[in-house]
Amino acid sequence: MTRTLYLYYRPGCSLCEEMHRELLECNSGGDFELELIDIDGNEALVSRYGHKIPVLADSEDYEICHFFLDRQALSAYFATH
Repeated sequence: MTRTLYLYYRPGCSLCEEMHRELLECNSGGDFELELIDIDGNEALVSRYGHKIPVLADSEDYEICHFFLDRQALSAYFATH
């Protein structure tokens, strides 16, 4: 079963672009689908994630990592979820 992960980001954010690129690289096997969510324009998301973007989370809003892609945290997430 393919899982969906969510990358909360802001357009023009270099950290966001880097995490997105790294996620695409590490998903060459198609282990997950990635949905990009622009937090700008949504006050609740800006309030929740504004100072931590990019944030990688799952459908339950479990935060896997933020700022930089933590490959160990991502592997641990897949091992336990």
